Amino acid sequence: MLDKLQLLENKRKEAMLGGGEKRIADQHKKGKLTARERIHFLLDEGSFEEIGMFVEHRCRDFEMEKQIILGDGVVTGYGTVNGRLIYVFSQDFTVFGGSLSETHAEKICKIMDMAIKNGAPLIGLNDSGGARIQEGVMSLGGYADIFFKNTMASGVIPQISAIMGPCAGGAVYSPAITDFILMVEHTSYMFVTGPNVVKTVTHEDVSSEDLGGASAHSQKSGVTHFSCANEIECIDHIKKLLSYMPQNCEDIAPSYVYNHSGNEKRTVLNDVIPLNANQPYDMREVIEQIADDNSFLEVHKDWAENIVVGFARIAGRSIGIIANQPAVLAGVLDNNASRKGARFVRFCDCFNIPILTLVDVPGFLPGTDQEWHGIITNGAKLLYALCEATVPKVTVITRKAYGGAYDVMNSKHIGADMNFAWPSAEIAVMGAKGAAEIIFKKEISEAADKEAKLKEKTDEYTDKFANPYLAAARGFVDEVILPEDTREKLIRTFKMLEHKVVNVPKKKHGNIPL
Repeated sequence: MLDKLQLLENKRKEAMLGGGEKRIADQHKKGKLTARERIHFLLDEGSFEEIGMFVEHRCRDFEMEKQIILGDGVVTGYGTVNGRLIYVFSQDFTVFGGSLSETHAEKICKIMDMAIKNGAPLIGLNDSGGARIQEGVMSLGGYADIFFKNTMASGVIPQISAIMGPCAGGAVYSPAITDFILMVEHTSYMFVTGPNVVKTVTHEDVSSEDLGGASAHSQKSGVTHFSCANEIECIDHIKKLLSYMPQNCEDIAPSYVYNHSGNEKRTVLNDVIPLNANQPYDMREVIEQIADDNSFLEVHKDWAENIVVGFARIAGRSIGIIANQPAVLAGVLDNNASRKGARFVRFCDCFNIPILTLVDVPGFLPGTDQEWHGIITNGAKLLYALCEATVPKVTVITRKAYGGAYDVMNSKHIGADMNFAWPSAEIAVMGAKGAAEIIFKKEISEAADKEAKLKEKTDEYTDKFANPYLAAARGFVDEVILPEDTREKLIRTFKMLEHKVVNVPKKKHGNIPL
């Protein structure tokens, strides 16, 4: 028996070493943690239970039978983060470059199945050179198995992908299906085709970092939601993200203890809107005042900056915020902003997270570039997502709400539960000047002083329409409120809506304009 116990101990030590001490040292030289070190920093101390430590690949071609490493390049199992169950897989670049084999894929699929059955989030720590070419179609089949399970898990459990090294070719599609992607600056990259192929086909000379690094995907493509300075920051972001989410689609996000101060007024909000309606301000200042202190976690911060999305807490409860950003492009909706907003709204709706919409939008961005790149379809994505959402939905119009963008930004007409407006709100088909030029075109053209007449008619239109009271008279705005009362109103409103139930028509699923 002692021999058998020793054999077990030896095998465990062998598996823990992965590709060996030299390759572990090489990993550290690149500024990267090992697969097991990442799990150590992610999970609560002592909570990790490994599954599949002794799995071996089955390939017998190209002398692969002589290269057997226990675990086969991925560490899988479960544990807790802040006491909550999660499942995790962590690819080991020290073993065949983290390449995916048939058995490597089977290990990942096994814990994906467990995560779905037991209703707990799945975290993928990706660091892989791609498909293991020695295995051919078996490796490709393994990727497809993972993609299918990612899709089946979508909307059932939260799925988070951290890219902590290479992620190329077919490997990118699993993270792309998951809910959130995090990347590490300078040590991770994602692309379908690498720099060498790009140069051969298109004659472009580009580095891996410029083609698919964290900065490229957080600022240009919008593929990644968070760009992190190092792996520890990335892991901390994962933990923070999880704190806003429920375990699964039938659960609600955890509430945190809220110490009521006795005074929820935020008088600074009375002065946040500039006197000049065309002057910008930072919508984050509004978010900071209405959310619990230091609770706002912005998502996609560096992409489509004319809209702000992220998680926050109001009175300890998790909410999702989608807000126009007047400080960038005047807060207009364009292709990227619409896609960014729609994706975030759908995540919140999947996982029972109430939605707060903050509106200051002059309309959709005009121009051939926008039209030719599908502003109609992309704008409809955001519209569809908000129409479809059945979670509590609350809207606050701070300033402009013009044209079709007023409808799209969670108006009463598309199912918002409560709509508030500040006295500074302007709810109209278009801006006063443009409206006056159309409505009073003849009078202006015939006037001796055209500029004076245009100003007169602009002021007339402003007085009549550029305010929240016509909408309030129709019930499209439930209440016009003082800015300083916004936080208190939201606390009470979300509390009132916490047991909201919506019965939707029976169907397989809708057909969102993708």
